[in-house]
Amino acid sequence: MIKTDKMSNANKPATNALLKQAHNNMPMGVADSYRYWGEENTVFVKSSLGCTITDADDQQFIDFRLAYGPIILGYRDSRVDQEVVAAITERGTISGFSTELDSEVIELIKQMCPNIQKMRFANSGTEAVIGAVRTARGFTGRNKIVVVEGGFHGLYDEMMWKSDVDNWDSETEAAPKIAAFGGGIPEASREHLETVPLNDFTAIDDVFARVGDDIAAIVIEPILGNCGSIASTQEYMQKLRDICDANGTLLIMDEVKTGFRVAKGGAQELYGIHADLTTYAKAMGNGYPVAAFGGRKEVMDVISFGKNGVTHGGTYTANMIALSAAKATLTILNETNAYDSINKAGADIQQVLSRVFTKHGIEHKFAGPDAMFGIHFGNQVPHNYRDWKKTDSALYTEFAHNLINSGIMLEPDSREPWFICESHKDIDLAKLEEIADAAMAKAIADRL
Repeated sequence: MIKTDKMSNANKPATNALLKQAHNNMPMGVADSYRYWGEENTVFVKSSLGCTITDADDQQFIDFRLAYGPIILGYRDSRVDQEVVAAITERGTISGFSTELDSEVIELIKQMCPNIQKMRFANSGTEAVIGAVRTARGFTGRNKIVVVEGGFHGLYDEMMWKSDVDNWDSETEAAPKIAAFGGGIPEASREHLETVPLNDFTAIDDVFARVGDDIAAIVIEPILGNCGSIASTQEYMQKLRDICDANGTLLIMDEVKTGFRVAKGGAQELYGIHADLTTYAKAMGNGYPVAAFGGRKEVMDVISFGKNGVTHGGTYTANMIALSAAKATLTILNETNAYDSINKAGADIQQVLSRVFTKHGIEHKFAGPDAMFGIHFGNQVPHNYRDWKKTDSALYTEFAHNLINSGIMLEPDSREPWFICESHKDIDLAKLEEIADAAMAKAIADRL
């Protein structure tokens, strides 16, 4: 059993020294803005293994954050790492040319995902989305892209216009304002972006009635990976498929988080509805940086040289480290019972948490699949991002911080799911329940 003990080193001298040094070298003292949790709580990891991480002060955590979802088997999975080492030793890391790994990985993906006929690789989810959107525009000759509130499609200008639900006054405003997600984003980048609420049939009909002749694609996470795993209804996904078919618009499913995590065929396997283009990353390589986008042959074949061809490339695209990791990870997921272990662990953990919440009289609902479930404090599963605003997210944040202080790592924001990997099958559920019970008791007491 993997057990967790209460953090024993609250002063964190090594972490404090590292953060002080880092402030001299990086804005906010971190390499990624989301890694800055304040001067008291920013984490520096020294090692990771299975489903645990150990910080610079030797405090160990059971990790349900999993680097925002890439870890599907476990940190430092030897089956994957050995294949990467072999690839480096035998092939090198990068050549700027093609290798047999390119087609081997895609053919493996095609076995798992019948929505894929042709693919191209990328290095991150952001790059994959850029490639898919550009391809959709090239294929249709249109400009506009429809996105769904609460979805996250990468950190590039066009996709960084968001519904500002945090600052939305639902009593006085009909809808949240659309705002840039930070500075440095020009207003012009919003020109061709349309935003609609999830599961809202009227809104999707309205946007197609207004600008349908210029809509190149709808881009959607069928299960919102940055909004507590709030899911599209079956009827809504069918609505999108039907309206795209009727309008000559492409349906792009962003499966950067759900792909190879929630099922072999991702969310599309769960819904039984296929996209024209799909983006993948994260769990595809069990933590190695690899991504891809692909779909229908006739759509992907607009990627070509020439005046009207869509351009796609990248120096590090399809490097041997990334593809050997993807091949090993996908082979394990495709040929073993890893998904059974992952889903059982996720279901067992939800049962533990539900007992704790019920004991303390907290109304709660779980959303999404067992491999990446969201927790919402309230009496109903949110139907969309606006409904999330009605949940008791402040209580969740207090509960999450208490868990972290006791050795359970997660993102202290209910918009981030709990990610489960194969290694979670070995955690001590009784100890988790004890820690969660104390964490919720403290969160409630601190409100009084």
